[in-house]
Amino acid sequence: MFIYELALTCAQSGIMEFRTDNQPFKTEMQRFTSKIVQLMKQEQLFASQGGPIILSQIENEYGNIDSAYGPAGKLYINWAASMATAQNTGVPWVMCQQADAPDPIINTCNGFYCDQFTPNSNQKPKMWTENWTGWFLSFGGRVPYRPVEDIAFAVARFFQQGGCFQNYYMYQGGTNFGHTSGGPFIATSYDYDAPIDEYGIVRQPKWGHLKDLHSSVKLCEDALAAADPTFTSLGPNLEAHMYRAGPEKCAAFLANVGTQSDQTVTFNGNSYHLPAWSVSILPDCKNVAFNSAKINSQITRFEMTQIESAFKSEVSSVSSVPLQLTWSWIPEPVGISKSDKFERDGLLEQVNTTADLSDYLWYSLSIGIMGNESFLVNGTQAVLHIGSLGHALHAFVNGKLVGSGTGNSENAKVTLETSVVLKPGNNVIDLLSVTVGLQNYGAFFDKKGAGVTGPVTFMGIQNHTIDLSKKQWTYQVGLKGEELGLNGNSDMSDTQWSSSDIPINQPLIWYKANFDTPDGDDPIALDLGGLGKGEAWVNGQSIGRYWPSYSSPQDGCSSSCNYRGAYNSNKCLKNCGMPSQRLYHVPRSWMTQKGNTLVLFEEVGGDPAKIFFVKKTLGSLCAQVSESHPSPLDAWESDARREQRLVPELRLECPSANQVISSIKFASFGTPKGTCGNFSHGWCSSQTALDLVSKVCTGLRSCKVGVSSKTFGDPCKGVVKSLAVEVLCSV
Repeated sequence: MFIYELALTCAQSGIMEFRTDNQPFKTEMQRFTSKIVQLMKQEQLFASQGGPIILSQIENEYGNIDSAYGPAGKLYINWAASMATAQNTGVPWVMCQQADAPDPIINTCNGFYCDQFTPNSNQKPKMWTENWTGWFLSFGGRVPYRPVEDIAFAVARFFQQGGCFQNYYMYQGGTNFGHTSGGPFIATSYDYDAPIDEYGIVRQPKWGHLKDLHSSVKLCEDALAAADPTFTSLGPNLEAHMYRAGPEKCAAFLANVGTQSDQTVTFNGNSYHLPAWSVSILPDCKNVAFNSAKINSQITRFEMTQIESAFKSEVSSVSSVPLQLTWSWIPEPVGISKSDKFERDGLLEQVNTTADLSDYLWYSLSIGIMGNESFLVNGTQAVLHIGSLGHALHAFVNGKLVGSGTGNSENAKVTLETSVVLKPGNNVIDLLSVTVGLQNYGAFFDKKGAGVTGPVTFMGIQNHTIDLSKKQWTYQVGLKGEELGLNGNSDMSDTQWSSSDIPINQPLIWYKANFDTPDGDDPIALDLGGLGKGEAWVNGQSIGRYWPSYSSPQDGCSSSCNYRGAYNSNKCLKNCGMPSQRLYHVPRSWMTQKGNTLVLFEEVGGDPAKIFFVKKTLGSLCAQVSESHPSPLDAWESDARREQRLVPELRLECPSANQVISSIKFASFGTPKGTCGNFSHGWCSSQTALDLVSKVCTGLRSCKVGVSSKTFGDPCKGVVKSLAVEVLCSV
């Protein structure tokens, strides 16, 4: 934040340019880098000091955009490399996505796949610094997700082809509290479909399947560290890579990179089944410990349950009576209301004007209409035209809202044209410009800007136009309510809040209510589906920007996503036609047992009586394992167990230590159909499955069942059968 605020000041005078051969920027970048390195050294945190930090990074993904900077970009990268290595951290430095990273900087790969990546020197290791486990959510966008089978495929392929280091982005999702989101238009939720979700809950089967993958790669460690892979083609789209270092160290990876059909291959005299778009890992070059397309891990289904109501439902169908809160309110004045207003000729760019102290900037102008300017008065409608760099805009004439506009994640700019009726004499035009996260990536992102930069014009009859762009405007940074601390950061008396005639569906309203912390320890969220756009605070802490009135497009989603084939951020989408984000995380650590304060600033209009609290609770556990799945990884604990050729196992475990499996909702051995929460029997099904699973699992926190005809009998000979189970856990 220090560098950013200083840069804003310098940029106004044309001194500083970000991420190029610009001395003011380099001076501050070096000062910041040195400060961070010194803090780490003081705490003995680098591996060279016996600490846990094994790598340092300078710059990030500059190689994706450096061509826009020309020769100055190359000079900057060389300088950054020299400056970084001069810090003497005692650990290697990396540059992500920088193919020309100068020695000794290690260039690394970021992306969904990095198996084809090659470092720029054979003296440098093949490193994957960001494996994108999902994708971020934008306001107005569909919710993206990435199947774990594809992530596991990508990781296995990377190590299959000589990779030595792999890191996830993100492994745990989070929340962009306050104004911490990048952007523009990145949502408050940064769940990212990560293995650990925004609320800190393990997302299954993603977490468990990747855990099995990591354990399988770990079993190959001795061979991977001692040898380079040798490649063998097993047929079209079929590959084998073997790491062998003497008779005792051998590991192999078998891949089917085709997207259409499963294949059976022969390797070292043995036959192996390879599903399409999958990799099998053989830590001893013989037995399969893991296949990326065959998930042994359990599946957890969580529900968002309304608090203080017996009604439970998925979020998409919540329709019960909201939690009753007693609300009070204060209006936010339209236009200039603060003493720190200032005047300037012409229209100012917003980011440099506000210095990110607020999302809001008021532009205000008074214009006088003479009696002979009849083209703008006497009931004749004039057209107000406003050009803005974004991100949202509300126009008021004489205190009344006349129009609003918003950009989107693809194009932040706003063009607003609206018809207005002016009156003879003085007319006040107030424009409220709103940012929704600041640009933080891309070439020259520091120059993108925001706000009303024009033109601003009135056009009357016969196309007679008045250009207001260069007139003297009055400016106000932020809201009056922010100055007064209405968000909970002041001791403002409750008597100044009104509790009568609560306005709804009106813009620029502050709302406040008190509540007690819900019992239990389940994660808590606010369902703000009844609101429009604004920001929310709990006990003075901002839980972030909200915008449930901005829904995603109706098309582009499907009930399932085929993991086979290359993934991109638009491949697997859900939540079409729904608010991009409706639930907003409220950390329990921010709340006291009683007397918490919730404050909302509603920018466009909503009904606070329609919001309510929800908690994230476990719905059910599922698993589906076939006879062709690998046997449990703990079979590799000893050579003797591995040679037993244990059958696959279906394993279930309730997430909380005080829970047990209370009932079996579904169990079928044969050809079950559907997915977790929607299983059904197929044409082939054992009659004993439900009873057997009930006897083995009911009353226990965890259980395991062998998946074989020896356990359940054989209801359909000659068919590869699977066991599908869904259970409930309770205290």
